[in-house]
Amino acid sequence: QVQLVESGGGLVQAGGSLRLSCAASGRTSRYYAMAWFRQAPGKEREFVAAISYSGGSTSQTDSVKGRFTISRDNAKSTMYLQMNNLKPEDTAVYYCASSKSGSIAGPGKSTPSFYDYWGQGTQVTVSS
Repeated sequence: QVQLVESGGGLVQAGGSLRLSCAASGRTSRYYAMAWFRQAPGKEREFVAAISYSGGSTSQTDSVKGRFTISRDNAKSTMYLQMNNLKPEDTAVYYCASSKSGSIAGPGKSTPSFYDYWGQGTQVTVSS
């Protein structure tokens, strides 16, 4: 069993930065691919970024490319999302997720059903 706990959300002005963290427990979690999703009120959960178990492969949705960076530190069992130049449309609850598959090579990485474990979410609010 893997448990995921997000932190680092908050209120920030447009153009500002935040770094989200996702701490994973479970001895096999370092072998799992991980991802960030977000969900705004009234909208479906949206893929943001994913990273392979080694950190050697990453993927991001187009709307955050050049602004968000996903990374992980397996020694600390923690994944990060550095968010720069935040925009009001980035406002959402951000969730981290973990997949028993270590690879993010296929198209499934952007779908919630690819992931086996989820955190409780952390709110990010960007004011204009």
